[in-house]
Amino acid sequence: MKSIKHIIASSLFFLITSISIAQTFDGYALYNRPNHNTTYLIDKNGSIAHSWTCAIVANYTVHLKENGNLVRGGVYWNNQLMAPALSGVIQELDANANIVWEYVYSTSTVVSHHDFAVLPNGNVILTAYEVKTGAELVAAGYSGGTFDMWPTHFIELQPDGNGSATIVWEWHMWDHMIQDFDNTKANFGVVANNPELMDVNVNVGTFGGGDWFHVNGVDYNPTLDQLVFSSRYTSELYIIDHSTTTAEAASHAGGNAGMGGDFLYRWGNPPNYGSTSPQIIPAAVHDPRWVKAGRPNEGYIQFFNNDGGGSSSSTVEAINPPLSGYNYTSLATPSVSDWSHTTLAYSQGQSASDRMSNGNTFVNLSFQYMYEVDLSNNVIWQYNGPTAKAFRYQCDYPGITALLGNNPCGFITGVDEHTEKNVMIFPNPSNGMFKISGFEGIDSYEINVFDMYGNQVLASYNGLTIDLSDYSNGVYMINITTDSGETLIKKVSLIK
Repeated sequence: MKSIKHIIASSLFFLITSISIAQTFDGYALYNRPNHNTTYLIDKNGSIAHSWTCAIVANYTVHLKENGNLVRGGVYWNNQLMAPALSGVIQELDANANIVWEYVYSTSTVVSHHDFAVLPNGNVILTAYEVKTGAELVAAGYSGGTFDMWPTHFIELQPDGNGSATIVWEWHMWDHMIQDFDNTKANFGVVANNPELMDVNVNVGTFGGGDWFHVNGVDYNPTLDQLVFSSRYTSELYIIDHSTTTAEAASHAGGNAGMGGDFLYRWGNPPNYGSTSPQIIPAAVHDPRWVKAGRPNEGYIQFFNNDGGGSSSSTVEAINPPLSGYNYTSLATPSVSDWSHTTLAYSQGQSASDRMSNGNTFVNLSFQYMYEVDLSNNVIWQYNGPTAKAFRYQCDYPGITALLGNNPCGFITGVDEHTEKNVMIFPNPSNGMFKISGFEGIDSYEINVFDMYGNQVLASYNGLTIDLSDYSNGVYMINITTDSGETLIKKVSLIK
């Protein structure tokens, strides 16, 4: 067995390289400034690791696929409808910015805008406007006038292998309306008894123009096969079922949840559906996303609450909806958010956030800068890139390795691929107890644990359960050395 002195030295050599990553962030950030042609992937030092220069400018959202290709919302040159954050065209580009496929969704009656979601099968869901005339609105029980309005709809695009795509699924807000204004018109009913529907006459302020709900963010949950989206004008989050057919999505039955395209859950502004409960999200809301598996707050919905801290104070918040199977048991739960981070500066626009595996929180403040904080809200990284949205990818994300090669962050392990792939430490994050598996067939090994500052907290240990319950929250490096001299280093997060 190697001496403990040698093991500590090798661990510290790794930590010198990687502590800055643990304290900053593990990976890269992706962004494209609105109305600019180039998408940038930057590393922890703010250096450009890769870029795509495109023929058309971007609107807001970019996404790195697992194969290293870029999906990008572009601003179509011939958009006929005019509203905030218009797109009109979606593209997938290879590493050299060659177009793999593109689809124009822009006519005199529809146009894509703001955000999109990429599904595991490569399909893309677009957020879009559709025009409803004043006559249609009056017939639907609308009391706000006779001018055109543009409710939200989603379309799902399936690349066709020939440079374009096909619409394979749709959902329309227009199919899920209710009103109590005029009993001679369509959609008449008791609003308070039907929170699964949108009140045609819901208060959306006096923003003007055709943009009715200003839906500005969408995310997909592959486990539930559901979508979550945010509306700036209604100050709410909504969840709908994606397991439906298009016909079911236009109805009130079908799909995994049995509710067709009706809202499965909504949160943020109970008065919108006739409830006497107080408004929770005070104004604009953006960028809802389910926290990924294996991360703190896994399964929560995280979002950017522009005025969540009061006047001129923004927050990133997360809620844990009361899920039962594919349905939600209460719209009153939670009564306030379950987790919150007050951002470093106020933002009234788009913005974005993400929760990382080590417990860090990444935040992009619209047109200001992006930063990351640790579990104690210490600022550990900042990049002054004035963009509406930015997106974080960890070093182990397949799209990063597809673009930049294996081990793009330069982690040093000195262990063979088979051993590294099979050794697992779980749960991670944990509240104190970590279990090690995958050491079958290895007779002798030694474990040493270091905190993220290089201090050794556990030495010369050879059990398969590690107890860090007595230590402070944070990131720890577990160094496992075998008799053959192989060293495997795993990063774990302690969150109590």
